[in-house]
Order: sequence, then structure tokens, then C-alpha cells
Amino acid sequence: MTFTEKMTEKARSMGKTLVLPEGTESRTLRAARIVTDQKISSKVTLLGETGAVNKAAEDAGVSLDGISIVDPFTSPSLEDYAGEYHELRKHKGLSLDDARKKITDPLLWGAMMVRRNDADAMVAGAENATAKVLVAGFTIIKTAPGVKSASSCFVMDFPDSNWGEDGLMVFSDCATIPEPTVEQLAEITTASAASCRTFLQVEPVVAMLSFSTKGSASHPLVDKVLEALALVKKNAPDLLVDGELQLDAAVVPSVGEKKAPGSPVAGKANTLIFPDLQAGNIGYKIAQRFAGAGAYGPFLQGFAKPISDLSRGASVDDIVNTCAVTLTQAE
Repeated sequence: MTFTEKMTEKARSMGKTLVLPEGTESRTLRAARIVTDQKISSKVTLLGETGAVNKAAEDAGVSLDGISIVDPFTSPSLEDYAGEYHELRKHKGLSLDDARKKITDPLLWGAMMVRRNDADAMVAGAENATAKVLVAGFTIIKTAPGVKSASSCFVMDFPDSNWGEDGLMVFSDCATIPEPTVEQLAEITTASAASCRTFLQVEPVVAMLSFSTKGSASHPLVDKVLEALALVKKNAPDLLVDGELQLDAAVVPSVGEKKAPGSPVAGKANTLIFPDLQAGNIGYKIAQRFAGAGAYGPFLQGFAKPISDLSRGASVDDIVNTCAVTLTQAE
């Protein structure tokens, strides 16, 4: 069973609800139909003016039977949502009138649905920039308790099943934080461990990567990884994590034994934490292009509730798969 098949099966068994803010976008409409027909979600809600959503669906040849449509402008929840948004943003000078106007933005409305448990997860980005999706998440859904910075991960599916967990690995952060601080790198690590449990459905074995292994090089960048490791061990003492490790020491048993003898992680890692975005982005693309690995994501992590950002070039299948994976985060 492939990664996406496992996530689809898991999402189907959970029976969670989904909101798709881009209710007039054709690929999103087709994905909503598939998610509904395959019972990946127990309820799919599209946002937008009802007539416009129906017209877009008709143009796309998509039946909306069994799919909910919510128009923020006419919804009976408008005053409640506006009031809560005002409470969240009044410290920034937002008035109640302005909150009432702004909350009708589908991205903000969808995020409020998730915040208020009117939906379990939100997926958007087919026609909105990543920054807009993230702003909705940060301002309304917020990060999880104790987490200051949300990040992202990819699930890499290698043809060679010897890597990671039967060929599956978590790579992070490859899409969100360019130069993480020590604290952010520690948060990325613990969030990625949680993603490993959710997506790979195994206990994480986490390697914090560097160009040095166990003191083989001395540099402030190495010190940063070590400081983050110490913080992770303090905050998550039961997590199986080690660093600093070079990539080969993290994933090749013979190299791990030689470079980091006695390490509980070396040669066995299923979750790789890159020291910055440049390394992470380059790393996942090398694995994708040179090794033929499937790259699923980026999936956002560290938010209080599930939200995912799509590439604006996403296919219908990409959207369906992202919906399934995001719904599994609603445990």
C-alpha cells in the first residue's frame, strides 16, 4: 500500500470534516467531488457565493450533491465569527465593523471554521499565495500550545525500501523557515517527530543534520545544531533524537557505526532535520530527482489544528491527496 493509499484509508476511518475555501476553483471542485465520493471526509464544505459556486461547478461538470456550500456574506454565523475575529485582532486596532468585513474573506472564514470546530481541517492555496494561507492560519487557528513557529515537512517515498521506514522518510523543514533560530530548529524537530507518528505511523528516529558528525568539525553552525538538540532533549526527553550527524551517518548503518558509534539514531533515521531551508529544499529535490523519490507535501506542522497550503500548480490528485493527509492530522 502506497503512502497516499495509507493516508486515504486512515482519513476515511476517522470521519473528519473538511473546508475548502476556494469554492469556485475548478480543480478544487473536482477534488471535493472525489473526497466526498470516496468518503475521505465525512463532510466537505465549499466557501463562496452560492450562485457562483454552482456556476463554477456546472462549468467544470461537477455535481455538488452531498457537498455543503457556505456563503460567508449570508451565513447565520457571520456575527459570531466577526465577534471572535475582533477579539483576536482588536489589540492590532481592528474594529468590529472591519472584522465583520474582513472575516468574509474565504481563507479567514475557513480558518475560523476550523478554530471553532465547525470543520476539522482546511486545505487551500490552489489560487491563493502561500503567504495568504499562512496569515489565515497564524492569525486565527494559531500555533499549538508551547509552539511559537509553524513549519513544514515533506514525506519522501523512496523506491528503495531500505531507507527510513519501508522507504518512507520525513524531511523538514524544506519550505517554511529560511534561517531557523535555535528555538525554531528545536520546534521543527519536535513537530517533525509528531508528523512522523501521524504520517509514517511509527515512532520517530530523528537525526539533526549538519556537515559535521559528533565533533568532526568545529563551526558556529554546528554549535547551533547542538544547542537545538539540547533544547529538544530538555523539552521532549523521551524522543529518540541525535545530532549533529552528517547525512550518511544518519541513514547508512555502516557509516553510522563508524562515525557515531553508540548513537541510537545513526544509520537508522526515519526523520531528517535540515539545519536551514536552503539545505532542506535542496535535499528533498535531490532525493526526488536523482533517487526517484516521491515527494508529498509540504505539509504544515505546529499549528493548533490542521491546515495545508497547496501549490498553485497542484493537480486534482495533488489536492485530493493533500486533503487526505491533512485530515489525518485531526486526531
